[in-house]
Amino acid sequence: MHILVIEDEPKVAGALKKGLEAENYMVSVAGSGEDGFFRLNTEVFDLVLLDLMLPGRDGIEVLTALRKQGFDTPVLILTARDSVDDRVLGLDSGADDYLVKPFAFPELLARIRLVLRREKKEKEQVLKLFLADLDLDLVTRKVVRHDQEIELTAREFELLEYLLRYKGNIVSREMLSRDVWQVKDRSTPLDNVIDVHIARLRRKIDGPFKLKLLKTVRGLGFTVNGEVI
Repeated sequence: MHILVIEDEPKVAGALKKGLEAENYMVSVAGSGEDGFFRLNTEVFDLVLLDLMLPGRDGIEVLTALRKQGFDTPVLILTARDSVDDRVLGLDSGADDYLVKPFAFPELLARIRLVLRREKKEKEQVLKLFLADLDLDLVTRKVVRHDQEIELTAREFELLEYLLRYKGNIVSREMLSRDVWQVKDRSTPLDNVIDVHIARLRRKIDGPFKLKLLKTVRGLGFTVNGEVI
């Protein structure tokens, strides 16, 4: 579970990172709205903890811009702004929850668990995933592209499902190792294994078709999208 903390106060950001890592979350920190916005457009996170009073682009601007471009990762606002109007503005701008500073760390953990449970439940209710002319059915586990059924192994199906859930975003090998292969300790890297599976999946879903959906982003990972690039 990877959390991005967007917080400009180093002591606060450091305390959050330390506390969350002690609870076995992966944590990255962005010290400004611009930095946070950039990272959310180039990396994949499971949750965002967002301060509102940020230098340059403030939290509401970041959140509004992200939601307008279809960003659906849950966002929990952490802020000293405690008026009713501020809470309403944050929630109306697309936040999933709102917690006023100072807060007790156990309450933050409870809010995080609640937001992530809600997100998991919503994802489980999705029965099909689509991209361009490719359909993936989570119930029948059937994959069809341009009216042609594609036979995938169980691992290839899980890999394609994961990529489709994060379509348009870059998925790193670390994420695939952690979430698809369920390997948390990468003392033995899975990069070669992942690359072999990606190559096989690419041959099956892209080989016969003109529009290529699965792309390698050099030095970063992989992405799927339905645009010609």
